[in-house]
Amino acid sequence: MNDRMLVHKVYHRLSLLSLTPHTLPLKPVQFPSVLSPASIRARPLNGTVRSLRTTAVMATSRLRNLVPVNAVASEDGSGGASNGSVSSTAATTALEDEEDSTLGVRYRLPPQEIKDIVDAPPLPALSFSPHRDKILFLKRRSLPPLAELARPEEKLAGVRIDGKCNTRTRMSFYTGIGIHQLLPDGTLGPEIEVHGFPDGAKINFVTWSPDGRHLAFTIRFDEEESTSSKLKVWVAQVETGIARPLFKSDEIFLNAVFDNFVWVNDSSLLVCTIPLSRGDPPKKPWVPFGPKIQSNEQKSIIQVRTFQDLLKDEYDEDLFDYYATTQLVLASLDGTVKEIAPPAVYTSMDPSPDHKYLLISSIHRPYSFTVPCGRFPKKVDLWTADGKFIRELCDLPLAEDIPIAFNSVRRGMRSINWRADKPSTLYWVETQDEGDAKVDVSPRDIIYTQPAEPLEDEGPTILHKLDLRYGGISWSDDSLALVYESWYKTRRTRTWVISPGSNDVSPRILFDRSFEDVYSDPGSPMLRRTPAGTYVLAKVKKENEEGTYVLLNGNGATPEGNIPFLDLFDINTGNKERIWKSDKEKYYETVVALMSDEKEGDLPIDHLKILTSKESKTENTQYYILRWPEKKAFQITNFPHPYPQLASLQKEMVKYQRKDGVQLTATLYLPPGYDPSRDGPLPCLVWSYPGEFKSKEAAGQVRGSPNEFAGIGPTSALLWLARRFAILSGPTIPIIGEGDDEANDRYVEQLVASAEAAVEEVVRRGVAHPNKIAVGGHSYGAFMTANLLAHAPHLFSCGIARSGAYNRTLTPFGFQNEDRTLWEATSTYVKMSPFMSANKIKKPILLIHGEEDSNSGTLTMQSDRFFNALKGHGALCRLVILPYESHGYASRESIMHVLWETDRWLQKYCVSHTSTVNVDPDASKDNPGTVSTDSESKAIAASGGSGPEVSNTEHEGFDSLPRSLLW
Repeated sequence: MNDRMLVHKVYHRLSLLSLTPHTLPLKPVQFPSVLSPASIRARPLNGTVRSLRTTAVMATSRLRNLVPVNAVASEDGSGGASNGSVSSTAATTALEDEEDSTLGVRYRLPPQEIKDIVDAPPLPALSFSPHRDKILFLKRRSLPPLAELARPEEKLAGVRIDGKCNTRTRMSFYTGIGIHQLLPDGTLGPEIEVHGFPDGAKINFVTWSPDGRHLAFTIRFDEEESTSSKLKVWVAQVETGIARPLFKSDEIFLNAVFDNFVWVNDSSLLVCTIPLSRGDPPKKPWVPFGPKIQSNEQKSIIQVRTFQDLLKDEYDEDLFDYYATTQLVLASLDGTVKEIAPPAVYTSMDPSPDHKYLLISSIHRPYSFTVPCGRFPKKVDLWTADGKFIRELCDLPLAEDIPIAFNSVRRGMRSINWRADKPSTLYWVETQDEGDAKVDVSPRDIIYTQPAEPLEDEGPTILHKLDLRYGGISWSDDSLALVYESWYKTRRTRTWVISPGSNDVSPRILFDRSFEDVYSDPGSPMLRRTPAGTYVLAKVKKENEEGTYVLLNGNGATPEGNIPFLDLFDINTGNKERIWKSDKEKYYETVVALMSDEKEGDLPIDHLKILTSKESKTENTQYYILRWPEKKAFQITNFPHPYPQLASLQKEMVKYQRKDGVQLTATLYLPPGYDPSRDGPLPCLVWSYPGEFKSKEAAGQVRGSPNEFAGIGPTSALLWLARRFAILSGPTIPIIGEGDDEANDRYVEQLVASAEAAVEEVVRRGVAHPNKIAVGGHSYGAFMTANLLAHAPHLFSCGIARSGAYNRTLTPFGFQNEDRTLWEATSTYVKMSPFMSANKIKKPILLIHGEEDSNSGTLTMQSDRFFNALKGHGALCRLVILPYESHGYASRESIMHVLWETDRWLQKYCVSHTSTVNVDPDASKDNPGTVSTDSESKAIAASGGSGPEVSNTEHEGFDSLPRSLLW
């Protein structure tokens, strides 16, 4: 675990994410790591790669991984046109607009009032030192140019590799590092600029040494015909800012395809390097050695999701080995270098808390053409920190046959980690149900523990047995640890109190609840950093009082919205004392991190120090240090408003009911200065993302706060506030399956009912014109949009669907939260697929998709084939394919063009929509039609310079398509 406290600025706020991943609602809170700057592409700023399911709800989230946006917009782009009419800043004439609707050969820019918000320079990310006495300002650039995305990439085993840099592709970077002392009064000392490297350097993987005296990071440049595009490791002195290369040799480069480097102690790092003996990459044979064959003559049952970028042949296997093979090198700050272990495809390195051992994971052949590298054979070995092999912990076979049911896992040892409260003790989990969630067995998981070097004949010790699926452990000491388990089908989550060092103390349940029930969430235990750099439960002591107290940091969900809190909780009695809570009248405040955690032992309550955030509807997030006992707050940031032209936007959390009685909520945004009684109803954009629930009660609970600051990303629906739209952001669309019922069996019915309730509410309030309401969404939200236009055409004037999947028969082994196969739930798959109802879609629909979408299920051909199905039935539709873009859009050219396309669509088919023709709302009761047409493949110029590919049928002609090929 990196010894750092990192705070990252996203949506013009400092968003935080725990260093330890947790899947349970009750999760420990510790010092956070920098969030990735590109959510949907999952390409973190520090270069690591995380698999993230994309969410497209526009409501902001403090812990969500989101596309970075820019900080300060000019004040002259307020968009003075009333009621959504096109202002004088519109970029095109009607003639040019009509021409481009057909040609689509150039990238376009959106209206100035939108462009100004997106193009403003971003604020830096922040990172706190291990001792909380210094802050890094990690300087960032604005949106990257398309040329960076156009770099060649290898798609291998589920990952995309930049062969020139030997990293994952599309990796963002920092442009500079500034160091500030955090003074006792909360102010910052003068900046020390990290210097010594050439201008134009791209900086990644910035980490603090455990003692906070040094920084390590990587440097690279974009030079096509030299080795400078590969990453080199540098180190800098924190006191002076002077930086230098870690290695004296110019021939040692970082291999960052999987892991990169880790501090082993205060003065040495373990680094993944490109083997010095590596030659040129393997060449693809002109003539194949034979056909490509896959076989299942053993009749194995192998069901997998629709993974992309898989290995295809022996050449791909060789190429994967070439780029992913690493030589581990132990490098000291004094220049000493030592190779550790033979070259292999190493995926992770984890030093023990006492810095004596290394837990090293690798993957190896035989590889698979069916699953990504995360399921390849996996080996975990134990080494000493000075490079001596001790023992093999496990060598797991290829895992192609993990069942698709939720909570199914890999067989064998998993979640192998070091105990945070011990010098060098390992723990792990082993499934007892063969990894199959459909197998009913007790216990389902067993947690084991064992010293790094056990005595002869000393086997693993059983720590705890679980009947649900293991979800993590928060360690304290031999007397206390919290163990988490959960089960998706029932939404049940349990927290156990155990005494790891005593067999005489029986485990007991601390919390047993539904993780859907946010009102009953007791909060997450906060963790503190130990002198060894690990994180354990923050135990607090009260003067002259006995008891074992921990800090529970909660969202504080209530029917009026979230009111975050910090509780002092007695583990033994269950009594709690609320020692802090957010203001609920005007501000939204949260506890971000514990700042008084650098010392050993329990924390005196009067010495408590925490980092908090504070924001309001119109005031962007600022950060404070709060000290006990006086609870005096010191403001440590003073960020300018990111979009002053929208500083007085209006925001309200609205509540309304679905016809079946389910309580729904949404966030309604209105433009600055808008008065419904004076200005009349506005055109409205509804942007959402459905969610599955097991109970009506949980589905109806309020999530979020009316006082949160409105974060606006570069493709956010809220940008159209600058165009005088009303925005209904994140209206809840719960798909409920109570008891043994499957939620998706009534997907369309509940989707339409939720949308009807949302539209009725904004019309009832007089803020939305009933004939000028558009609907949109990204990914599963795009799927939602297409279904609504098919089954509720009476509600919306047009739709915008980005990066969606529209034909569920192309994802036959499950999608989203559906874990039944196509053959188990054929009717559900067909009814849910808007592709099957393409003949019903009569309202204008704009489809946008990245040409290189890597997300499971949302292949680019989903939009291709859906467009052709629509076109084959004379629908008014337009398809925009963005060259080089993945599931989310990253380049400035693409993002600006997406905004131009969206604004054009809204102005033409929402703002200008005056039709009063009623579309039969009961059309959804008809049986869905079927289409069998061919999808033509696209060819986009390799240069990618001309623009996105655009197809459209905006003249509403019926284009008959060939029916000779299957979809």
